[in-house]
This record gives sequence, structure tokens and C-alpha cells, in this order.
Amino acid sequence: MTRDLKQNIKDKARQLGFILTGVTLPDPPPHYSTFENWLAQGRHGKMDYLAAERSRARRADPKRILPECKSILVLATPYPPPSPGKEGGEVEAHIAAYARGADYHDILPARMKELVQFIEEQVGGPVKNRWYTDTGPVLERDLAQRAGIGWIGKNTCLIHPKQGSYLFLSEILLDLELEPDPPFVTDHCGACTRCIEACPTQCILPDRTLDATRCISYLTIELRDDIPVELRGKMGGWVFGCDVCQMVCPWNRFASEGDPAFDDALAASENPPHSLTEELTLTPRAFNQRFKRSPVQRAKRRGYLRNVAVALGNTGDLHVLPVLQNASNDEEPLIREHAAWAIEQINRRGSL
Repeated sequence: MTRDLKQNIKDKARQLGFILTGVTLPDPPPHYSTFENWLAQGRHGKMDYLAAERSRARRADPKRILPECKSILVLATPYPPPSPGKEGGEVEAHIAAYARGADYHDILPARMKELVQFIEEQVGGPVKNRWYTDTGPVLERDLAQRAGIGWIGKNTCLIHPKQGSYLFLSEILLDLELEPDPPFVTDHCGACTRCIEACPTQCILPDRTLDATRCISYLTIELRDDIPVELRGKMGGWVFGCDVCQMVCPWNRFASEGDPAFDDALAASENPPHSLTEELTLTPRAFNQRFKRSPVQRAKRRGYLRNVAVALGNTGDLHVLPVLQNASNDEEPLIREHAAWAIEQINRRGSL
């Protein structure tokens, strides 16, 4: 009965778009000590929520989240990989592939809720549960590896041998006994170091963690203050997130087309992002309209235009100076400071 129930749950999950599903026990995650060491070294930057005592206790023991938890259902949903041209061209706004589609926070929770309802129908009664998708105090990749979905690559991403790493991870903690799947124990990275060598800011560390304070995704999304001057020139045209370490990963040649729900909504919108110069002229209203229901909203206008100013400075193009001059008078000090830096960079190159 339990085996049939588990298979029925997996079949329903796939029907809902969770193409990979695994089950693991609510035991403490095997790499929690690595996480603690990472925090102790300050690699988390200003993401203070990761170091909060309550958050750490929950990450160390899933039963702190749901004391009745007997099994954890781990789910993976593919999103479309970067399309050719999205990361090319010096004046185009580079936005990470996952953020070009609809916000997964708006889509995946509804699917998990439907899956829980299905489970309760199968067992004939309510089942205590908690579910997350990049929103809760759990070590998602640890759980996914232990549930047999993939291995944690050198670039810190969870990689599946037939689906690559362009995956959203979700977890449902259940007061329900399900047979755990065997963990994924094989490391298929081998001697490959392409991601480490390709990282523009060299943020990938030898122990399969990364220095978030140097990661372009952190700098363009999580960091709310000035971007360190020594890293600005290494960011290229990335204005929200970064895909470089995934783009060079050989395993992503197997990446699927992704769930249609996460197709490039930005490109299909009435006012899609275009050149960096156009992006830097976005008013608060235009920014909110363009990135409505998009993960890019997380950076807010001040953070996004800060990133755009840096990207323009990295082009070295004298033709973008007028729009930067205009941005240097923006009401947001963060935008003004980075626009001034970009102007200085371009003028310096022009004088060489």
C-alpha cells in the first residue's frame, strides 16, 4: 500500500509539472556542518536571515519545522535555459534565465497545495504538512541529493544527469510515512573545473560552496548597498542574477526546454527589457509595470538601475554617457553613485 501510494504521489507530481520527485527522511542534513562553517567565515554576506538562531536550528533539524514529520517529498521543476542571444551583445540587459519567466513563488506553491490535497484524498484524511520553494529554513540541495534527485556540483548547483541544473527545488514535509529513495551518491563533476574557471568574480570555492559576497547573483539581487568597487568591472552586462557557471556546465547540454509556465515572459511582454540605456530611463511606474509578477521586482528599481549603471560602465561606450549623466541626477542616491562610477570608467577608457 505504501509503495503504491508513493508511486501515485510521484505520478501526480509529474502531472503537475514536478518532473523529478524523491523522498527522504527528516534526518539532520549531512552537510549542515559545511553550512555552519560557511556562515562562520562570513561567506553569506549581508543575508543575515541565514545566520539567525531560529533559522539555523530549523535547517539543522527539519523536525523543528514540523515535529510530526515522517518523510520529506523533494520536487524539481525545470525552467527554460538561457536562449542564444540573451547573454550576448554589450548593451543588452543580461537577466538570469530563471527570472525571465513568471515568478516561481506565484506558481509552485499552488501546485504543491494541489499535491497535498491529492495526498489527503489518497489517505482519506488530513495530513500535517509544510511546504517551501526557496522560502523556508531548509537545506534544499542536501535534501534533494539525499532524495536521489541529483548531486551537488562544484558550482554549488543541484545537477541531474539527464536534466542538468536549470531546476527549481521544492519540498513538502509530511506527517506520512513513505519509503525513502536511495540517495544520489555519485559525483559526476569528475576533474572538470569549467565553472570555477569561467566565474567572472572567482567566487566558487574548493569545498563546493561559494563566497556570496563575490557572486554576481548576490551582488545584483541580495545586496542592497553599494556594490564593491573592485567587483563592478567584473560583472559585465549582468543586471539581475548570473548564469555563467551553469552555461559552461557540460551536463546542461541535456537540459530540457523547461516548464512552459516559465517561458520568457519578459520578452513576450508589451514592454520587454531592451538595451541597457533604455533600462536606465525606467521610472518607478515603468519599472513596476515591466517587472510585474517577475522575480526582478526583488531588486527594486533602485537596485536594478544600480546594476544597469554598472553594466553600462562596463561597455566603455561613449555613446551611453548622456543617459548616465541623466541618471547621476536620479532621486535615489544608490543610482546616482553607480552612474557617476560608470561615467568615470567610460571617460577613463576614452582617454587612454
